Parts: sequence; structure tokens; C-alpha cells
Amino acid sequence: MTTWRVPGLPHEGRCLVMGVVNVTPDSFSDGGQSFDPDVAVRHGLELVEQGADIVDVGGESTRPGAARVSLEEELRRVEPVIRVLAQEGVTVSVDTMRAEVAEAAVGAGAALVNDVSGGLADPVMPRVVAAAGVPYVVMHWRGHSHEMEGRAVYSDVVTEVAEELRKRVDSVLAEGVAEHQIIVDPGLGFAKRAEHNWPLLAGIGRLNELGYPVIIGASRKRFLGRLLADPDGTPRPFSRSDDATLAVTALAAHAGAWCVRVHRVRPNADAVRVAAAWLDGEGVR
Repeated sequence: MTTWRVPGLPHEGRCLVMGVVNVTPDSFSDGGQSFDPDVAVRHGLELVEQGADIVDVGGESTRPGAARVSLEEELRRVEPVIRVLAQEGVTVSVDTMRAEVAEAAVGAGAALVNDVSGGLADPVMPRVVAAAGVPYVVMHWRGHSHEMEGRAVYSDVVTEVAEELRKRVDSVLAEGVAEHQIIVDPGLGFAKRAEHNWPLLAGIGRLNELGYPVIIGASRKRFLGRLLADPDGTPRPFSRSDDATLAVTALAAHAGAWCVRVHRVRPNADAVRVAAAWLDGEGVR
């Protein structure tokens, strides 16, 4: 099994753990608990103490139906948090679809750009990333939050997502991004229903065949809450699907994911270490 090395990012010989810091008032997963910059910085440092290899800072909610914030507001939210975390020696990722935010974040110390649109929301993004030389997460995406639900139509979701990712990668390569910068993300929950997310998770091996590290973001997604619904069909709340996230993390790490993006870091860090030991026991690493 390939052990991916991404220049400029940690390499631990196992699946990495990316901890989430949402500097937003309307995050689907934490209700804006880290909206205050000082609170967000403290939370990011806590995630590192708990085992996060990377801290992903985002200032714009991408939950289904969310409205976009202005460029100025997104910059106001994320830049000071990234600057302080980077000064503290944290490997920081910026979660943004805007080239101007990515450029400012890298200037503030971000080591990775995590673009849920894969360069589709802002066509300048690939050129900014190419100039910065930082790793770039290219996610599978079919539209903004207000429109993506209607675009969740697939005949063979793994094949179609892999092909669409391949085309996006080709596009960003043509804009000057180097192959060693690219990380791919199947975009669980983004223009995907529950019946699409499970085959994508089971298809991590096929996604690895694209030839790039794969990051998985299943933490607290709606499809887990629906799987764990009460007998009357009421979905499990986001904050009560963390145990299911652990199961996905362990399975994804065992299947060859390069990184998992999670909200609760310590137990997920434990899960990836269990998966690494399992792989060693199987003699496949």
C-alpha cells in the first residue's frame, strides 16, 4: 500500500489527522463555538495537543443551503486565526473557495489550501496555488450549497466522481499547479446523498488509483446521522455521530486514505494508529 508523502506537510507513516476549526457563526457541526478568534486559536492549539497533524481553518459554512459570506468577512474571520496558529508552529490549512483568501492565508502562514470547489468557484485559485507552491486539496464539487442537492444524480458514483476529479486535476495542472501539490477529496455530502457516500468510502482504493493522496471528510456528516436514526426515523444529531465517525476513520485509514478531516481529534487519532498497527500486522506496509 502506498504511504503518501506531501512536501511541506507532516509525514508520520500513517494516515494523518486534520482537525477542524470553524470560524463561523452557523457551522452545521458545532453551532459557531469557535467564532471568536481567540476561542478559535485556543481550539486549534487544543486539537494539536490531542493529536492533530494539520488544523483546517475555515470562515465560510458549506453546509447545505448556506449563504455565502463576503470576501471581506471571510478574510476577517480566518486571517488572524491562521497567523497566530502558524506562529505557534501549527501546520495550518485554509478551507476556502476564494483565491484572495487563499493568498492571504498562505501569506499568514497556511501550509495547505483546502478548496471544496476544486477550483471551480474561483478560476484564479489554481494560479494562486501554483505561485504559492503549497499543497492543494481538489475536492469533487458540483455547485454551491444552495444548488448541490439537485445535482446529486449518478449512475455509477465511484466511476463518475473519479472521472470528474481526474478532469479537475488536469485543469489545475494546466494552470501551473505541480503534481506533487495535489491531494484529492471525493467530497462526501457535497452533491451526494447517503447512497452515494457509502460506495465512495468503499471505493477509496479506486480513488487512490488516480495517483494522488486522498483525504476523507466524513465527520458528523448527515449520512451518518441518518444511518443511526431513531426507530421513528429521526436522524441522530451531528454531535452524537462521533462514534460512527471513528469507525469510518479506522476503515478509511485501513483502506489507504492519506488523511481524515475530523472534529473530535483524540479518538480519531487513536483510530488511525489502530489502523496503522493493523496494516503492519497484515504485512502490507
